[in-house]
Amino acid sequence: MTTEQDTCPNCSRLRQQLSEKDQALQDLRSQIEELSRHDPLTGVLNRRSLIEMLEAELQRALRTGHPFCFAIMDLDRFKEANEQYGRPVGDVVLKTVADTAVKLLRTVDRFGRLDGGEFGIVLPATWLDQGMIAMGRLSKAVAGCDWAGIAAGLTVTFSAGITTNAPKDTSELIVKRAEKALSEAKQAGRNRTVQIEEALPDFPPMDLE
Repeated sequence: MTTEQDTCPNCSRLRQQLSEKDQALQDLRSQIEELSRHDPLTGVLNRRSLIEMLEAELQRALRTGHPFCFAIMDLDRFKEANEQYGRPVGDVVLKTVADTAVKLLRTVDRFGRLDGGEFGIVLPATWLDQGMIAMGRLSKAVAGCDWAGIAAGLTVTFSAGITTNAPKDTSELIVKRAEKALSEAKQAGRNRTVQIEEALPDFPPMDLE
């Protein structure tokens, strides 16, 4: 009786090679997907991925009623620092800030780079006052890094705006509120976090008679 192994002595080896190539292809696809979701310089989430996380958290909050915060932080005078110390130093600054934030924030928090020296943070299950405390800790940690060891005279701080979710919110509205709060932080002198909430709707006065 002739078996498949007799008629095709190399089939087993070929099947093994094909399986290994399929696995390698799957691994490559996973790596490409991972790279497409992260900022290549800092390794944190990129803008697209962070906004996806914000939208997911918003949907979760709508289902559960739990609050969350979203913050945007922008490194103070980062453009001027790049011009003074050079882009390589600027890249180290971005990476150091990102590493500091990832180490300090909770594992459930989502941190990403939005653009240039601007980062965003999604803080699940967090009231606004708790979010302010978290941003204060992060501000202290960033300012306390050994910036002089990177470049003589270098100091790094950030301004931030933080908001919380509100009824009938969208991710676009949340981002706009955080951006408005960030702008107010810069106008107030930088190196600070400003909080902002969605304004409550106007109600007609009650007739108590």
